[in-house]
Amino acid sequence: MLTRSTGRVRAALAVLAVASIAALTGCGTSADEAKDTASGTREVATARGTVSVPSDPKRIVVLNGALAGYLYDLDAPVVAADPRLLGVATPKGEFPQVWAADAKEQGTQVVPTGEDINLEFVAAQRPDLIIGGGQGYPAQQTLNAYDQLSAIAPTALMPAGTTDWQEQLRYLADLVGRGDQVDGLLGNYRTKLAEVKSAIKIPAGNTTLVQSAKGDKPVVFVPSASLPKLLAEVGFALDTQVKAKAGNPEMPEAADYFSMSPELLNTVVDAPVTFVVTINGGRSLEQLRTDPLYAKLPSFTANTVYELPAISSRPDYRTVMSTLELLKDRFK
Repeated sequence: MLTRSTGRVRAALAVLAVASIAALTGCGTSADEAKDTASGTREVATARGTVSVPSDPKRIVVLNGALAGYLYDLDAPVVAADPRLLGVATPKGEFPQVWAADAKEQGTQVVPTGEDINLEFVAAQRPDLIIGGGQGYPAQQTLNAYDQLSAIAPTALMPAGTTDWQEQLRYLADLVGRGDQVDGLLGNYRTKLAEVKSAIKIPAGNTTLVQSAKGDKPVVFVPSASLPKLLAEVGFALDTQVKAKAGNPEMPEAADYFSMSPELLNTVVDAPVTFVVTINGGRSLEQLRTDPLYAKLPSFTANTVYELPAISSRPDYRTVMSTLELLKDRFK
């Protein structure tokens, strides 16, 4: 819940952000900048309604690290990006290894992270497009700060319900005017998917995905999250009743998993197959095997429980391809 003082601070930062833009852009406009301005805009649907965005954005700030990889795959110009990926430990001031080389090549700046978005930093990048939304805590931050971000530059928030990575790719490609690249990327994926499906043997029975995180409460991915949907495309049968078994717990708007009481673990995670995704600070699969609550689960007793890296949690195009390779090696 926002306090009055927090609201005043955010409002003040928004004013500073807009003032920063005015100071930076009021010093003169180059011929290239004028040409870019004249290139036009397009209307796009976002989590906060229809937004007018540049037809060919030149200075993109992306405020959810889970979306940044797509932009690099689409050769979009990213001037600053949030470095956070779910469960991936990244040294302060650095980008996650999966797209760090792309960020270095483009000269992308690291967006400072904290309890609130650093609006002054965002404004100082002189963005012509801000991208946020999606899933997770960074997404929730952009939802909370949408009005302030919109005062800086056109802000497009991906709807939280757009969890399928292919839909995310199409959405972002359209958003940044790179729609012509989508067919090639999806073609590569379909080829890889067919290769993996023909090479592996899927364990019988339903599958549940567990996130091993800090804290005592077990965490389970909802079946509509990106990683479970990827496993379903490979051929795994998802347990679609996990949330109902947990009593339909409330979830934040941008969440793709839920937590529950430890007493519910054997009720919710009773599928014959389980995948464990260990994120930063969570227990590894081998450590979970020593926990009596987990050790008696059907998948643990049958040794049909498997581990995936944190980077697979919210896969984009490049991590989908690497996750498929992991599945091919694991289930050949």
